[in-house]
Amino acid sequence: MEWTVAAGVLAGLLISVVTAPVGVSGAVFLLPVHLSVFGVPNPAVTPTNLLFNVVAGPGALWRYRRDGALRGPLARRLVAGTLPGVVAGAVIRVHALPGPTVYRLLIAGLLLPLGVWLCARTLRPVRRPGPATPPAEPSPGVLTGLAVAVGVVGGIYGIGGGSLLGPVLVARGLPVARVAPAALATTFVTSVVGAATYAVLSLAGTGDIAPDWWLGLACGLGGLIGGYLGARLQPRLPERALRLLLGALATTIGGLYAAQAVT
Repeated sequence: MEWTVAAGVLAGLLISVVTAPVGVSGAVFLLPVHLSVFGVPNPAVTPTNLLFNVVAGPGALWRYRRDGALRGPLARRLVAGTLPGVVAGAVIRVHALPGPTVYRLLIAGLLLPLGVWLCARTLRPVRRPGPATPPAEPSPGVLTGLAVAVGVVGGIYGIGGGSLLGPVLVARGLPVARVAPAALATTFVTSVVGAATYAVLSLAGTGDIAPDWWLGLACGLGGLIGGYLGARLQPRLPERALRLLLGALATTIGGLYAAQAVT
């Protein structure tokens, strides 16, 4: 038990320091660690990841709020879409989709090419003739639809959604400094609702539905510290470095899950 708690704190801290500056909670990296290293069974691994997001989220969010980065409608629109999605995803996870293979293929197919494209566009931006015009922001309807889809996926596999929303929105032209706080706020709120939904479902269901409380809390404590440090680091990093970091994380996640799905 002592080894598990110490390893969980360290894993949550190291992952969150790297991922918080670009709006990713780190749960998407913890999922294979929970499965392969700590042996958390399915589907209990999903609420364990959500528990990590609930405990770890306030660290980065408090720092972003102090810096004024949470102002604006983007976070509200994303939260409004992901909340119903995460409830639906939790129900689907418990009753209809116990295996992780389909999810891994889905995430790999989305994030691997998106991450490679984001890195390539950042390293060699496309130069158009004439005055530069900023890309148009997605409409509220598109943002809500995207948030609902991400909420369903996050509810099924406990990743919160920031690892999906961040690369997609940045690829659409939004700056990382604006996307990251909104993505983390969405991850936190939906994780609270998702974890509560799994707790209710565990009362009526059978099997490993409840989270691994000790491991989730230990990883979350590390993530709480690491998330604050990562959010504090973000304003000191240039936009180009943040976009490359986000692209590299998306590519790594996609490649990791592709390899796991194949094996």
